[in-house]
Amino acid sequence: MGREEKGERRKENPRTRRAPPASHIPPLVPEVSSARRPLTFEVEALNENGEALATPIAGEHPLTLYIDKREIVTLMTLGQAPEALAIGYLRNQRLVSSIGEIAAVQVDWETDAVVVTTRKAIRGLREKMKKRTVTTGCGQGTVFGDLMEEIDSIKLRDDVTLAEATLYGLLDAVRRHETIYKSAGAVHGCALAQGSEILMFVEDVGRHNAVDAIAGQMWLDGIDGSDKIFYTTGRLTSEMVIKAAQMHIPFLVSRSGLTQMGYEIAHKTGITMIGRAVNKHYLLFTGKQRFVKTAMPTMLA
Repeated sequence: MGREEKGERRKENPRTRRAPPASHIPPLVPEVSSARRPLTFEVEALNENGEALATPIAGEHPLTLYIDKREIVTLMTLGQAPEALAIGYLRNQRLVSSIGEIAAVQVDWETDAVVVTTRKAIRGLREKMKKRTVTTGCGQGTVFGDLMEEIDSIKLRDDVTLAEATLYGLLDAVRRHETIYKSAGAVHGCALAQGSEILMFVEDVGRHNAVDAIAGQMWLDGIDGSDKIFYTTGRLTSEMVIKAAQMHIPFLVSRSGLTQMGYEIAHKTGITMIGRAVNKHYLLFTGKQRFVKTAMPTMLA
C-alpha cells in the first residue's frame, strides 16, 4: 500500500496552499464603541389635581456624525444604539456599500459626536451631499443624493410568504414587548422579526433613526433581510419604504398609515406593505402575492 492509503497525510506545501473561497472569508468588522445613553429621565410634573408626580420622560441628545474628519449631519437621538445608528445611516444613505468599508465607529458623549473612520476614502461623497432632500420623517429626516436611486435595481424575494396567523402573532409580540413608549411616550419603535419572533427592537425620537439603527445592527450581526419582517409604529412614507427595500426586506408592517409616495414606491418595488395593523385589524396595500390569508372554517348546516 502507498503512504496515503495507510492513512498518512501528505504535507501541504505552504507556497501552493490555496486561499479559501471568497464566500468563506469573514467580512471585516469595524472597531465599535459601546456608548449607550440613559433612555429615560425623571422630572416632576403636576397632574390635573395639582399633585406633584415623578414622571419619566424620553431622552434626546444631539449626535454629530463625522466621516474621516468631515462633518456630515447632526442627528437628534434617544441614544439607545448610537453606533448602530451611525452605521445604518451611512448604509441607508448609500454612502458606504458594505460593513467592510468601515474601520471604526467611536461615540463620545462629552462632545456629542460619533466619528466614523473608513478603510478607504468614500468616493463621490461631496457630490452626494450636494443634493439634499428634507423628508417627512419626524425630527426632520434627510436623504442625500437621488431619492429614487437604485430603486429600479432592487429585487425582493417572491418565494417567501407571510401568513395571516404569523402577522397576528407578531402584532401580539409587539404589544407585549417592554418599551420606553409605555413608560415615557414620545418615541417611535421599529422591530426586525423572523416570523412572529422579534429579533431586535429599537426605539428613538424619530422613526428614521430607529430604522437606521436596525439597518446598522443587521450589518454588524451579518443578518440577511430577504426573509424578514420590518415593523414600525410610524407612518409609511417614501423614506421608510426605500430603506426597507434597500435592506431587501419583503414585508413592511405599520400600526400607522401611509403616504401616496410611500404607496407608489412600495408598489414599484413589489414590497408587501401592511398598514393600520393593530390587534386583529390590518390593511394590505401592496405585494398581495406574498400574503396568505387564514382560511375561514366552513359552517356546517
